[in-house]
Amino acid sequence: MKGSPLLQDQLSEMGIVLGTETEEKLLAFLAGMLNWNKKVNLTAITEPRAAIEKHLVDSLTLLPLLRGDERLLDLGSGGGLPAIPLKIASPGLQVLSVDAVEKKVVFQRHIARQLKLENFQAHHGRAESLSNNPLWAGGFDLVVSRAFTALPAFAALALPCLAPGGRIVAMKGGDGVRELAEGSELLAGLGLECSEVRSLRLPASDAARTLIVLVRRNEEEDH
Repeated sequence: MKGSPLLQDQLSEMGIVLGTETEEKLLAFLAGMLNWNKKVNLTAITEPRAAIEKHLVDSLTLLPLLRGDERLLDLGSGGGLPAIPLKIASPGLQVLSVDAVEKKVVFQRHIARQLKLENFQAHHGRAESLSNNPLWAGGFDLVVSRAFTALPAFAALALPCLAPGGRIVAMKGGDGVRELAEGSELLAGLGLECSEVRSLRLPASDAARTLIVLVRRNEEEDH
């Protein structure tokens, strides 16, 4: 896929700088996704230029929020978004990527083997069942989702998996602030509060994005 200069330019506009090898891995992941998509429904966005922005660049808007060594859980990850681009760009992450659609998880496992991603696991299952696994309950520093479900519902699923001092990050569109306001009482009932909201726009389409960071109320950060 001829796209490295395009990817580089778009990431630069977002204040993200990656090495050439990392960019090539990101493009290899995207090429693999679009190739599989001819047989397996992974994404509706198939035009390569749009896919670079909406899949790769959009996923990587989370990078400034990361230290780079977190245990990260991606709920409802579909074809591996944002989990796989984040893992490629920040190899120190320990990632569990979860989706209820088996064919999407099969693709994630395939591309992870192809790209030799270590400390990456793709799990076929429902988010509701994760807290039943003692390895995963309370085991993640960061629980993320991209356009997965309504904010309070996502937070309720994420909370049992959150480690002390952990953060929940919902990747939303331009209506994220409104969704946060409408769900504030439900979030408070879960013992959660918003610690940060980041509003941004994607570089090519100017599409609005909102990153909503939730933490447990009155919880001291785990240093």
